[in-house]
Amino acid sequence: MYLGDVAWPDLEEYFETESLALVPLGSTEQHGPHLPEATDHLIAEAFAREAADRTGYLCTPTINVGVSPHHKQFHGTMWADAPVFRDYVESITRNLAYHGIDRVIYVNAHGGNVEHLREVGRRLRDDEVLYAIEWMWDESIPDLVDDLFEQNGPHGGPKETSMIQYLDPQLVHEDRLEDARDGGVASVEASETVKHGSRTFFDAADNTENGVLGDQTDATAEKGERLFEAATDQLVQLAEWLAGRDFEDLLPRDHV
Repeated sequence: MYLGDVAWPDLEEYFETESLALVPLGSTEQHGPHLPEATDHLIAEAFAREAADRTGYLCTPTINVGVSPHHKQFHGTMWADAPVFRDYVESITRNLAYHGIDRVIYVNAHGGNVEHLREVGRRLRDDEVLYAIEWMWDESIPDLVDDLFEQNGPHGGPKETSMIQYLDPQLVHEDRLEDARDGGVASVEASETVKHGSRTFFDAADNTENGVLGDQTDATAEKGERLFEAATDQLVQLAEWLAGRDFEDLLPRDHV
């Protein structure tokens, strides 16, 4: 069930009988010359809505702008400063707690959000407001990602390209896939910006001229469908596992 489609009287039964919500989050940032800036939030919302449809759990509206200052050199990238992002996510999560939700899955598709979502989850758990955890789609199926792509690329690579080819193919510039590959780099290692164990880069532009890594020509919609189905299955299982826990068992343990 998508919260934004429902009139408020029709939500009463859900909040009386269920306690879990899916909150999709992504970013609005460059994804190279071939993918839309909406890539991450399109992927996050697709997973959250599909899992909600399969389980009956509540899906909230998507948070479309994330922590993305490391992509700022490329036209159109939007970002929230990290402290502001954390406070905003915490605030809207507390909204859900007000209505009776006591467990949340942040359905995330942007790596720059991960540490901040985990911090928000810690704050809310320490305050015993609710239990909120971060889920990242590709981290739920690492073996499949590795099997499908020789070089999947951490950003704008074939895994994200395949996902958008499957979810919304008209947004992919198929005629730019070779340019994306040739104008980027294969991996962070190939950019040689890790020196003696130190990550000497701060921005995507420090690693890649066109903003992406990996071999985008290795992407297909068929691979995207396999990724989507496999990761959705993992998200559904996570939601069902979390819904089945006693809330008291999710709270911090007492001091030893």
